[in-house]
This record gives sequence, structure tokens and C-alpha cells, in this order.
Amino acid sequence: MSAILEETRAFECIAVRREGHVAVVTLNRPHRRNALNYQAYDELEASLRAASADPEVRCVVVTGADPAFCSGDDVGEIMAGPKAVSASAAPREPTPTPAAMAALECAKPMIAAVNGAAVGWGMELALFADIRIASEKAKFGELFVKRGLVCDVGGFYRLPSVVGPAKAAELLFTGDIFDAAEALRIGLVGEVTAHDQLMPRAVELAGRIAANPPLAVQALKAGLQRTAYGDAREIGTWAIAEIRRLMKTEDHKEGVASFLEKREPVFKGR
Repeated sequence: MSAILEETRAFECIAVRREGHVAVVTLNRPHRRNALNYQAYDELEASLRAASADPEVRCVVVTGADPAFCSGDDVGEIMAGPKAVSASAAPREPTPTPAAMAALECAKPMIAAVNGAAVGWGMELALFADIRIASEKAKFGELFVKRGLVCDVGGFYRLPSVVGPAKAAELLFTGDIFDAAEALRIGLVGEVTAHDQLMPRAVELAGRIAANPPLAVQALKAGLQRTAYGDAREIGTWAIAEIRRLMKTEDHKEGVASFLEKREPVFKGR
């Protein structure tokens, strides 16, 4: 492993390894289905920025330790724990999450190898990738509405361009969970593989990309970013402001409480 990625060896929630010119970034909290707590968010940001800056890395594969890709936020800590965001703690000028921007600003092509549940922020993370490959066991869902919130920058910035505005609206408004076959049908993923073939296939594809001239590949990625999507920071800043506004509502508190108490929520529109 190169010096730039060396620091990631000390990480607890994220594992990083090199295979030739490919960096494999693995969310490594399987006991929580790779739900992200504050430490995991910080380590994910750092690992993606290190991979982006490393001249030996030409392609990045993001995946999760089985049985999940990423089940979103660790609700008990992020939304209900002692560090949960409150109205008084919210900054006056909220900005997109650093982990989201690290993914979106990664100069190297990124492949999401979705091996299981990719829901909530886990689906956002998959959307940040340039290419998505799914295991037959993969599940997807933009669950934010179920917690009385809106999605992060991925759902607004990428999802409509990937599946079309009407389908994106359906997925965001319902929060429905769907399987790999449906993800392939709507164009969210480019390929579905047998579960045990997912990582070999993702790393093989990443290796083919990495075999090309790296500066040309990075310029192609930058060109796609310019032509296919809008301004990520502007969209993300608006989305985070809305998330913080909605976190003050009774419906958000009920969405979190009902999830933790394993019961059906009762929303009141306030």
C-alpha cells in the first residue's frame, strides 16, 4: 500500500486494500449491517480522499462487509444518540456532508459493488459511484421519507439522471425497498451477478479501467460530471438545510421513535 493510503490501516470502520492500481474500500461494521456512525463517516471521507489523491490508484471499488452494502445511518447514534443534531446545534450555513463530497469529488472512477442492503444513505453512497454492479442479494431504497426527512445530495443530484425524474419521484416519495432485478430493470445498476462473483467482477472491471491512460480516464470522468449532472455543492447545501429543518419536526421524531420501537409510525404533518 502506498504512503498516502498507509494511514487508512488504522481505521476501525472502513477497510482499504490495494489490488494493483485498484483501491477497494470496504465498509466494515457488519454487526450493524454497515450502518454509518460518526466515526464511519469520518473514515469513509478520509479513505476516499486518500484514494483520490494517491497517484498509484486509478480506480476505486466501494463495497460492504457481508451481509450488507450499507444500511444507512446508525439511527440509534446519528438521530437519537447524545450527539444527534438539534435545532440549536444546527450550523447557520449547513453544507453537504464531507463524506458525500469526498465521494462526488473523487477524481478516480468509482464502482459500487452492492452486495446486500443499500438503503437510506447506503443508496446515496451507491449513487455517488460512476458504475454500479449488484449481487443477486442486493436491496435498494431511499428510506428518508420514512424518517420524516429528505435524501442527501445523491438522491437529488444523481437519481433523476440515472432512472428518470418520474421514477426518482416514485422512489423518493414512497421510500419503497426493491431488489436487484428491479434495480437492473430501471437502470440503477448496469449488471447483476451471482453473489460470490460480485467482487471478482467489480475488481476485474476496475482493472480494465485502470489499464487505460489515467489522465485521460480522469478527464472523461470530469466531462461526465459536467454534462450529466448539476452543481453538486449547490444541491447538497440545499438538501442539508432541508434535512436540518425537518429534524426539528414532530414527524421526524416519530419516524425515529417508531423505527427504534419497531412499530408503525403515526405522522401528523407537523
